[in-house]
Amino acid sequence: MVRLRTISFAPLHTGCEFAPTFNRNRNKDRMQQTLTALETAMKNLTVAVLAIVVCLIAGCEPGGDPGPPTARIENVIDEHYGTKVDDPYRYMENVKAPEVRSWIKGQARYAAGVLSALPGRDALLARLVELDSGRAHKIRGLVRLADGTLFYTKMGAGDNISKLYVRFSADNLDKLLIDPEKIPSVGSQHYSISTYNPSPDGRFVVYGLAKGGSEETVLHVLNVRTGKDLPDTIDRIETAYNYPAWSADNKGFFYCRRRKLAAGAPATEVYKKSKVCYHKLGDRQGEDKDILGWGISELVKLGEADFPSISIPANSDFAIAKIKHGDSNELTLYAAPVKTLLSADIPWVRVCDVEDEVTRFAVLADSIYLKTAKDAPRFKVIKTSLNNPDITKARVLIPASRSVVDRIEAAKDALYVVINDGGVNRIARMEYKENAAVKMLELPDNRGGYIVSASPRLAGVLVSTSSWTKGSLIYSFDPASGEFTDSGLLPRGKFDDLPGFVSTETKAKSHDGVMVPLSIIHKKGLKLDGDNPTLLSGYGAYGFSSNVRFRPLSIAWLERGGVLAVAHVRGGGEYGKEWHHAGRMLTKPNTWKDFIACAEYLIENRYTSKKRLAGQGGSAGGILIGRAITERPDLFAAAICSVGVMDAIRMETTTNGVPNIAEFGTVTNEDGFRGLHAMSAYHHVKDGVSYPAVLLTHGANDPRVELWMSAKMTARLQAATSSGKPVLFRVDYRAGHGVGSTMRQKLEQTADKWSFLFAQF
Repeated sequence: MVRLRTISFAPLHTGCEFAPTFNRNRNKDRMQQTLTALETAMKNLTVAVLAIVVCLIAGCEPGGDPGPPTARIENVIDEHYGTKVDDPYRYMENVKAPEVRSWIKGQARYAAGVLSALPGRDALLARLVELDSGRAHKIRGLVRLADGTLFYTKMGAGDNISKLYVRFSADNLDKLLIDPEKIPSVGSQHYSISTYNPSPDGRFVVYGLAKGGSEETVLHVLNVRTGKDLPDTIDRIETAYNYPAWSADNKGFFYCRRRKLAAGAPATEVYKKSKVCYHKLGDRQGEDKDILGWGISELVKLGEADFPSISIPANSDFAIAKIKHGDSNELTLYAAPVKTLLSADIPWVRVCDVEDEVTRFAVLADSIYLKTAKDAPRFKVIKTSLNNPDITKARVLIPASRSVVDRIEAAKDALYVVINDGGVNRIARMEYKENAAVKMLELPDNRGGYIVSASPRLAGVLVSTSSWTKGSLIYSFDPASGEFTDSGLLPRGKFDDLPGFVSTETKAKSHDGVMVPLSIIHKKGLKLDGDNPTLLSGYGAYGFSSNVRFRPLSIAWLERGGVLAVAHVRGGGEYGKEWHHAGRMLTKPNTWKDFIACAEYLIENRYTSKKRLAGQGGSAGGILIGRAITERPDLFAAAICSVGVMDAIRMETTTNGVPNIAEFGTVTNEDGFRGLHAMSAYHHVKDGVSYPAVLLTHGANDPRVELWMSAKMTARLQAATSSGKPVLFRVDYRAGHGVGSTMRQKLEQTADKWSFLFAQF
């Protein structure tokens, strides 16, 4: 069946930069007539060529847009607690089936043909490339050793992937250690660095490589002095919540590994019963010792979906075992003397459990500092001894207040705390002496900031500044002088401090009267006439905050008169645990209703209009944007959903579904089903509704959200919408959840997304 669809296009811009200068005045009118005729001809030619290209891609005769391939309906009806639930595309969950694979490839080809031919797309991509090549390099994962040596991953201006470097304190020069681009790829699947950690003496680095954004990590060990790998390799590494931890003697490291499953095992078994092992350098993988995990210790009981890990804090005689219960934030912690870790019976002592509501910790010597929400919905900081931990008698160092405690880090001189104050992160310092006061540090230009490196071996911290409109710098704080100095680690980029852009922090009233923080970024002097292209984004899950961050690529949107807005909806962590729990499970509707309220605020205050407004969400934020457009399809001209959770009811049947029960709920009880059904956008699409234009994007190697989530939502929207606006399914067969994607992949995707939105506007 051929389905006819209307695709809207933005006005064509020829991009001509030259014009004859001779006889300028006498030929002005004639020249203008010629250019007008040329532009008209080019418009007609572009549309004609696009129609032919799309038809050739789809395998049809030119003469009309055939639309993307149509999916057949094979309805499955499930009944949960008296409620019947239709699932017309259940068969798509088998993405390896020839029919499904062919349909997805057809959708991908069609979307690629439409997106690549959009007027202005190539010019937008060129501008994005220019902005990227002029940025300062990106630095992640700073690790400082006792002698001042620094290890970090860096993506230089124009680089395609992050690379691992070391900077020795003696010469202060970068030395490249690992360049994933020089590793021979398999087909078109590139490699990326998924984790790394240097040994305490800096002689070795254990690092993980993952292929094609899959996050399927294999560990390797590099000899820093020789620049050569040791023969040691370990596969099936869990990196989402863990990183390898070196033993104090530099002879080996602890790592978290998934078990090997039998062929045909259910996908839901992948993240179950993982364990921590110890690898001694030079040993074969099969000789590694089991340390912690399912059924290993009588003292440490783990659930099937728990993620265990071990950390070895510097300058402490104790090791910490961290148990993360799926994707929940509350931790269970145990402590044991480091010297006992390789013994037959490790004397683990419990520090805290789930009911203690601890979400972060830091260690100095024999003291452990805990960030907890117990009787403190915006968190407080307490301290207990590792010699005899007793959380019931823990000393309160930073009491509960209206501000949100975000992170805690232990340096040699003091405990440093990141505190969220009205949407801006501030850094506080508290010395270890008795009755010490909490002192707020004033960052340069009074900007917000994040701690990017702290070590119990070294005094002070490294702090990265944050702003919506200015590039970050990394400062070193010296506690002796109380001064911040530019570390030189992050030079200013060409586009880091452009004048003319401003940000506004405001609040929108949600459906129940709750005021929702809203950040708005635009050109200075923007005319509030309701005609500005506006992209509103949000997330709202796991207690994650949508933090202030400058993105040079944003300039390509803002300089075109666009507005960027971030809705700090419930489900996030902007106001602590209470804000998080007000947008999860049965309270999840607050997440998309807050987003809708922010969209209405932008329209009412004439930043934009319904015809010029788009919404965006990804991953768990797919729930937000999916339910926003199914509840208020009239409110948005377009929407973008990236690697989104679209079918929440079927989420727990997937590889990453069981760990997410703690955040979303389970169909095995009635309340859980009610919450999941409410948040499942796929099940709220209705036939004959005029939906906005929608672009769904997904990486074929995604281990977190299955590809069929976007496939089913695409099929349902394409069959149901009456608006005539496009529903496109963009698939990247060299990407996963976005982790490990190359810079070129990110630039291409951004160009596709934004040109799609400009076309709809």
